[in-house]
Amino acid sequence: MFFYYLKLAKKSLLQTPITTALMVLAIALGIGVSMNALTLNHVRSANPIPEKSQQLFALQLQTMNKIGTRHTYDDMPMQITYQDAINIQRMSSSTRQVASVKTGFAIQMEDPDFAPILQAARATQSTFFEMFNIEFLYGGSWSKAIDESPDNQVVIAEELNEKLFGGGDNIGKNIYLNQNAYRIVGISKSWNPKPKFYDLNSGQFQRTEQIYVPFSLLPVHEYPSWGNNNGWGPEKIDTYQDKLNSEIMWIQYWVELVNNTEKVDFKHFLSSYVQQQKKLGRFERDDARGTLRNVEEWLEYNEVVGNDSNILVGISFMFLAVCLINTVGLLLAKFLKRAPEIGVRRALGANQAQVFLQHLVEVGVLGLLGGVLGLVIANIGLLILRNQFDGFDVLATMDMSMFIAAPVIAISATILSGLYPAWRVCTTLPSIHLKTQ
Repeated sequence: MFFYYLKLAKKSLLQTPITTALMVLAIALGIGVSMNALTLNHVRSANPIPEKSQQLFALQLQTMNKIGTRHTYDDMPMQITYQDAINIQRMSSSTRQVASVKTGFAIQMEDPDFAPILQAARATQSTFFEMFNIEFLYGGSWSKAIDESPDNQVVIAEELNEKLFGGGDNIGKNIYLNQNAYRIVGISKSWNPKPKFYDLNSGQFQRTEQIYVPFSLLPVHEYPSWGNNNGWGPEKIDTYQDKLNSEIMWIQYWVELVNNTEKVDFKHFLSSYVQQQKKLGRFERDDARGTLRNVEEWLEYNEVVGNDSNILVGISFMFLAVCLINTVGLLLAKFLKRAPEIGVRRALGANQAQVFLQHLVEVGVLGLLGGVLGLVIANIGLLILRNQFDGFDVLATMDMSMFIAAPVIAISATILSGLYPAWRVCTTLPSIHLKTQ
């Protein structure tokens, strides 16, 4: 019976091509706009590392003095100082932790015909790859010894490996970063968490860095920071070493704590560390403290998904509702125009349920057509966002769940809006129309 209803739906839709086109277009526009907003909100609210989001913690320290400027709603700096990063790592080496900072280089190759390219990079530690579950195509990270004794080693990402060498195993080869030779020890698989939770300071949805160099090389090569550098008071910074010794906050710091005991112990350590620094003349504020936030708490704290995003989704679905209301009017007019035909069918033995289901199948076909066209419109909109606005190349990307959601929402919403027109036509009395035939 269902396939018979599909046949009737096809015949009915082709009999009124203009009305059908208007209804499909109305549904498609509503779905296209709604899916644009829903996709952006979906990507922004996604858990970027669900398998470890309860074990990874961003570390914050209240290092400012009483005249420090306010950085966040609870007055906690988003980053920590270089000296705190080094101190904490040396004093609590029993837990897995990582310090990192965004930087960048001009890449050169031994090939004289290769045009140098400017590329973002991350100065970090060997634990970075283990903590954030980054897999390798070839090789691996530099050894833990390099975190203490710096050496010019580098891990490059799969995409950069393709660009520089055309792919393949290039472990042991050299690339030149700011004219310094670095030996490739690892080539990582493509890794692009959305949002970029480990560093929200320099673009929450920017692509991950393609180059990773040892954090221990910071004082050796004096890497510039490509992220935020926050200070709270006047300091004389004449040399790079002055910056390393300063109260400037520019380092992102993460800790992996696999159970509640480790979390409690590390919090006790942070409390002791704050008190120790107070005795040394730092951390002057009465509310000086250390704070840990897991990945989900960190994203919420940074308002990665703000009220504006939810409001945008709400407005887009209101637009869809308006489109569906127009569709209801067109459906009602179309169905009631066929009332005499339905009256004859009723007289020949078709019951109300059969007539109702026949029209709902037709409505469902309209929803499917509108959903498919809406997907096309949504992807055109996302393509425009990616091409016209920086940082949207990751954010404005529709995944499989959104591809499935579009036709499901379209069909469901259209059937819901078609209930009344279908009910109206199936409750028409056959006798009224038989007298007119």
